[in-house]
Amino acid sequence: MAHDHSHATGSRRRLAAVFTIVAVIFVFQVIGSIWTGSLALLVDTGHNAVDLIGIGIALFAATLVQKPPKGQKTWGFRRAEVLAAGAQATLLLGLGIYSLIEGIRRFLAPPEVPGPELMIFGAVGLIGNIVSIGLLASSKEDSLNLKAAFLEVIADALGSLAVVLAALSIWLFDWSRADAVAALFIAVLIVPRAFSILRETGSILLEVAPRELDLAGVRAHIEGVDHVQGVHDLHVTRIDSNLPVLTAHVVLSDECFYDGHAPRILGSLQACLAEHFEIAIEHSTFQFDRASDAAQESHTHN
Repeated sequence: MAHDHSHATGSRRRLAAVFTIVAVIFVFQVIGSIWTGSLALLVDTGHNAVDLIGIGIALFAATLVQKPPKGQKTWGFRRAEVLAAGAQATLLLGLGIYSLIEGIRRFLAPPEVPGPELMIFGAVGLIGNIVSIGLLASSKEDSLNLKAAFLEVIADALGSLAVVLAALSIWLFDWSRADAVAALFIAVLIVPRAFSILRETGSILLEVAPRELDLAGVRAHIEGVDHVQGVHDLHVTRIDSNLPVLTAHVVLSDECFYDGHAPRILGSLQACLAEHFEIAIEHSTFQFDRASDAAQESHTHN
């Protein structure tokens, strides 16, 4: 637990540093959007605003997650990071849809945008995003919250790169539609990513088992343990992106309850789930049923 606490503290510090960088970029790009009138820079600024809100939520959620379980909150605030990621994705989806609509409109009627000034603001955003990527790269798989924040700054960097390329096209080739094309490119980056994060958060909130876990394999391993006669009411859910939980009723031979086999079987099942599968299930709860009693149960399901 001390290792987990130290790791979480480091993640919060990285998020705080990224939050500061994104805040500086956002202020700088707001000035640039007003100055240049660029849609691509405006969309990138809006994207940064969503990121600023999202990373702020992520930072708050990362702090909540560390609070111990108390009272009715038996899992504490472990699911806060899932809600935070869902909020980020919802904001991104709205921004992406706006970008598509406005990008098409400006492509058909492109306004004048100053290339050199746009280049400066795009380059500053790109440099800041590259620094943020470096800060989050080592911890992006620690939680869905951090993964969402990392993907945010990746998309921001690509958006800033699109702004820089648009500025070059306007400056060197006088192609005024480059601004709208860059805005559409940023929108295409945003929308699928928002749907991806929403799908993942939705699956956790709906208590869907992790895709990487072979449930048939889990059942087969449990049933393959000596003296196990069957498994029913097998459920695997996730409290957050890194905490799978399994519960199951396991039917044992009647003699296991009298000859001391049951505790050894419990240890074997828990060790198997924690070590054998690609996703380690360290929180598992088993109810042992006698074969003679299980045959009379009418409310079970597979």
